[in-house]
Amino acid sequence: MYSKDDLGYSPLPLPDDVSLGPAASLAHATRFRDAMAKRHTVRDFAPTPVSEEVIAACIATAGGAPSGANHQPWHFVAISDPAMKSRIRAAAEEEERAFYAGGGGDEWLRALEPIGTGVSKPHLDIAPWLIVVFAQRWGTTAEGQRYKNYYVPESVGIATGFLIAAIHHAGLVCLTHTPNPMKFLPELCGRPASEKPVMILPVGYPAGGATVPAAAKIKKPLGEIMTVLKPGA
Repeated sequence: MYSKDDLGYSPLPLPDDVSLGPAASLAHATRFRDAMAKRHTVRDFAPTPVSEEVIAACIATAGGAPSGANHQPWHFVAISDPAMKSRIRAAAEEEERAFYAGGGGDEWLRALEPIGTGVSKPHLDIAPWLIVVFAQRWGTTAEGQRYKNYYVPESVGIATGFLIAAIHHAGLVCLTHTPNPMKFLPELCGRPASEKPVMILPVGYPAGGATVPAAAKIKKPLGEIMTVLKPGA
């Protein structure tokens, strides 16, 4: 992470060598692939409580993600207060009304039709936790000196992926909710001007009878997302 001191480069022996043989490597990779294939974006949440310790462990996993210059340009606000969740829902739905009234544009709205989204966002009240992901566009020292962060969108995207995987691994579900715009979130969450909200993740257990859009299960085949360049090809 950023430091005013000249840390210099000091190599350490690899702390954790998790190397596996070829067969074990393939087995682990396929097990993880299959486990992540069971991850679903859910909008129907149960009000069942989730402990703060579980949420903290998931966020700590996200905090271990790689980042540009190791500046870790992210902050996660975990909210369980019902009044705060209701304020976020009211503000998000206000933005969504303008979006679905035409602000999003015809093409974007058509793209969302198979997903079944709309103005009403009850999950923001019902899910036991909301995690608001912020990207730190620049940092500030304790003395008020501003410093630059690097590869912020890429770094925060990787950390958010870690977080979503951790939530799934904990036996929970979440939803990547991105009201447009999200200018109301820094003030509601008490975050500085240096931080830009990226998304809201409602987190919890799925409600009984929860559904997912059929279109969400249509994934591109491996041949469309992977190119292999081998010697002699």
